[in-house]
Amino acid sequence: MNVRSAPERAARAAILRAAGSDRVGKVVSRYGMRAGARRFVPAEDLDEVVEVMRRLNRAGMRGVTGLFDDHARTEADVARHEAEYGRQIDRLAGEGLDANVALKLTHLGISFSDDVMYGSARRLLDRAAAHGMRLRFDMEESPLVPQTLALYRRLREEGVDNVGVVLQTYLRRSEADLADLLPLGLNVRLVKGAYLEPASAAYPDKRDVDAAYVRMLERCLAEAEHTAIATHDPAVLRTARVRISAAGVARERYEFQMLYGIAVPLQRKIVDAGYPLRIAAPYGPNWFSYLMRRLAERPANLGFFLRNAFSR
Repeated sequence: MNVRSAPERAARAAILRAAGSDRVGKVVSRYGMRAGARRFVPAEDLDEVVEVMRRLNRAGMRGVTGLFDDHARTEADVARHEAEYGRQIDRLAGEGLDANVALKLTHLGISFSDDVMYGSARRLLDRAAAHGMRLRFDMEESPLVPQTLALYRRLREEGVDNVGVVLQTYLRRSEADLADLLPLGLNVRLVKGAYLEPASAAYPDKRDVDAAYVRMLERCLAEAEHTAIATHDPAVLRTARVRISAAGVARERYEFQMLYGIAVPLQRKIVDAGYPLRIAAPYGPNWFSYLMRRLAERPANLGFFLRNAFSR
């Protein structure tokens, strides 16, 4: 397996630190779309993302959207985010699209009130259930993992069955979390992880992250109700396909997931081989941090972005 070189690790850390800079954010948000951000950020409003979902469905792919916006600090912020997520649910269902919605709990009050977060999430899940739609809680920085998993556990124990969660394989705790959640009837999205975390919380070496991903994938395919295999790593994808074939995993128990604008030829290969694939295409005004995480995942993408920025 490949290991990031020291320069690549340094570049990734620098990009992720820049993601927290208001000054960089203002510049990139002002000029980023024309500089190449559109490659990774497909839409800035719901009308645009609906058209993206239509194109994905025509290409034989499923879709999932979400929201780029500031974290909720007040109940009024939560209400605004909840309303937009509700619009997404109703619009995607009303259009008859094979698409669903991923929720960020930082939009629903996780930073200031578990009760507000629970109420908002429960209302959105009930709204989605009326349309036969599943929602998934995104996983954000490691300090938010305990609250996120506690909310997922509470909802599952209450009988809510249209909810999924994400586990990040670069976090040292994730394999233990997986073991704890499997008895609930787990619907999980496996990702490597894209936040800047201390070595005490996350594996710094790509080999360890990849190995954890494969171990967790094997267990999920055997024991979870549904596994979303979210990766662009060709080696992990090959491993997943071998495991699915060898174990005869039913099509309804898994899907591959990738990000809009990343590894497009690989996306086509997955679909052409007959595997289910869902493409993530969030939208919203505050897409800067998302873009920076995409650039950090493959620092060579930064060259693409900067070449576009300075050639105009």
